[in-house]
Amino acid sequence: MIYLDNSATTRPHPDVLALYTKMAADYFGNASSLHTLGMEAEQVLDHARKRFAAYLNCMPNQLIFTSGGTEANAVAIQGTAKKHANGHLITTTVEHASIYENARALEAQGFEVTYVQADEDGRVTSKAIESAIRPNTVLVTLGHVQGELGTVQPIAEIGALLQRYPQIKFHVDAVQSLAKVPFSLKDANIDMLSLSAHKIHGLKGTGLLFVNNPATLESLLYGGGQEQRLRPGTENTAGIAAFAKALGLMESQEQEQQQRLLALNDMLRAKLEPIEGLIVNTPTSGYAPHILNVSIPGIKAEVLVQALGQRQIYVSTQSACSTKTGKPSRVLLGAMKPRTVAESAIRISFSFATTSEEVEACGEALKQIIPELQEVVGK
Repeated sequence: MIYLDNSATTRPHPDVLALYTKMAADYFGNASSLHTLGMEAEQVLDHARKRFAAYLNCMPNQLIFTSGGTEANAVAIQGTAKKHANGHLITTTVEHASIYENARALEAQGFEVTYVQADEDGRVTSKAIESAIRPNTVLVTLGHVQGELGTVQPIAEIGALLQRYPQIKFHVDAVQSLAKVPFSLKDANIDMLSLSAHKIHGLKGTGLLFVNNPATLESLLYGGGQEQRLRPGTENTAGIAAFAKALGLMESQEQEQQQRLLALNDMLRAKLEPIEGLIVNTPTSGYAPHILNVSIPGIKAEVLVQALGQRQIYVSTQSACSTKTGKPSRVLLGAMKPRTVAESAIRISFSFATTSEEVEACGEALKQIIPELQEVVGK
């Protein structure tokens, strides 16, 4: 089996699974309980929170544990909107569903939203963001790495721009960039940032939201005082500990692996570009090292994914949150790609565990499969 759908989710690291099992068995107490078991669970949470604070260079009380990146995005976006009933939100035309659908839901409630047009690389500029600012703008929200195209957004430039507008909060979805594309809360002047465990060999069901000032958000849920009342409910102690473990494992090899992933990406790109009719959608500069998006107009993406699957090579069409719609990629359409490109795009994504042999095998398989499918379509 060759698994190349790591932007959808990664295989949990064995050490992470081992720690999760131990924590779930030995530290099963409710962290809000006053007895010894509860205090032990609370200590586990405190340790994990400090671990993330050290990595992000922030204060532990600025971190809110969630069920994943989607919930973290919702708390940031909806939580800001609830504080500003007549506010205006800026996002882009190439956002993940967890940002896009929140923006659409706010529009349905009467909130004003501007979708800044991305270019053909899926990138927006700080100038385009500034042109969308209104007197009642309260939030700019976007992903650092576009999860389908791999495009890296200029968050430092956008953050610097927004310093001239202190009423505007800046939220960044860094789920796809964690451990793969460097970022700095301070350098990019980020007010809120979302992370997820299962993209870095952690477990599903655990996420994190950095909030520079938690008082600027309104809670979406009610029922308890956990996580500064922004995420009430019993914390997933074992999952959070496992998330911190995964972060430590990734951080220890981060710089080395980023260069290795970039080499794998370049190798596959060079192997695929000569294929007749193939279009590489991932930009040639300013892209994440673990994502390569290509299209073969005339061949449905689902057909190519299934053909690779028959060889036990697993890739995806679009973001996992959108693959079952049967529609062309909204993101690629949002990057002004032709419909034929958007409906034939596949995403190949690597992890720290991906080998050069696996990438080579994927490239060889595509070199064989694509001409065969083109011949069938031509008939």
